[in-house]
Amino acid sequence: MRWSPLLLALVLAAGCADGRTAAIDDVPVDVEPVATTPDASTGTFRVDCGRNEPRHLNADNVVVAPGRPFGAHHTHEYVGNLSTNASSTDESLAAAATTCPDGDRSTYYWPVLRLTDRTGHDRHEPGGGVHGNTGEVLPPAEVAIAFTGSPVSRVVPMPRFLRLITGDPAALTTGGGRARWTCTGFEDRHTDRYPVCPPGSRVVRAFEFPSCWDGRTTDSPSHRAHVEFPGSNGACRPGTFPVPKLEVRVSYDVPAGRPYAIDSFPEQSHDPRTDHALFVNVMPEAVMDRLTSCLNSGRDCSSPPR
Repeated sequence: MRWSPLLLALVLAAGCADGRTAAIDDVPVDVEPVATTPDASTGTFRVDCGRNEPRHLNADNVVVAPGRPFGAHHTHEYVGNLSTNASSTDESLAAAATTCPDGDRSTYYWPVLRLTDRTGHDRHEPGGGVHGNTGEVLPPAEVAIAFTGSPVSRVVPMPRFLRLITGDPAALTTGGGRARWTCTGFEDRHTDRYPVCPPGSRVVRAFEFPSCWDGRTTDSPSHRAHVEFPGSNGACRPGTFPVPKLEVRVSYDVPAGRPYAIDSFPEQSHDPRTDHALFVNVMPEAVMDRLTSCLNSGRDCSSPPR
């Protein structure tokens, strides 16, 4: 779909701040995926943990800032484990309630997305207005969680309590980041800008997590060094082991012409490139084993309905 120049100009003017946008039909189609080998792990395992209907929100970050209330300096949204906060431990997470099926108490979280032309509920609170994040928090319309395998080898189970991060909340400063935005109906295109979606199409944040594990630890001082992304050929480098690759897609019904932005550190200016997400694996080992077997056998599987 090609928009008229006038309509696109109006949408950009009314939409995201600072012109950090991309009309999705102007974004190039993604490069073809890596070719699979006979040893590939080609299955998919889907998990339905809801879309945060309980509205579990806080300004904590149990992975990067454990024990520090409001340590994120922006508000995170959660699905899965209902107890996750700054004081969470492996033991408390393993004992908590969850929105996921099969006793999966994993926690999945990312910064909220806000409509910035409205006043938010937390305009005077940490994570909200105190840290420069203002506006009405927009609940997700859908959260899709899937695990996939490796295009070149079988995968091994993730260890319980493995911590994963994707993206860089300081990307505006560092020049890094792995932000991937798209629109429904255009899932073969991704941008690191706020996407301008055509009418009826949802804004989508697509998170892909690292899937090469060091085989020893569930965390590291940087919270990143114990896992890494595969190479361009899809293979993990020697000394690391392929684990199931987590993919989370969060979709929103953004009202037409309304400005929106993600929460960020104050100095990161809500830049779309700073998008990021985190995960703590608290699946029962039997469920992780079933997930891994599904991927390695090339099947399409899912957990039972909640």
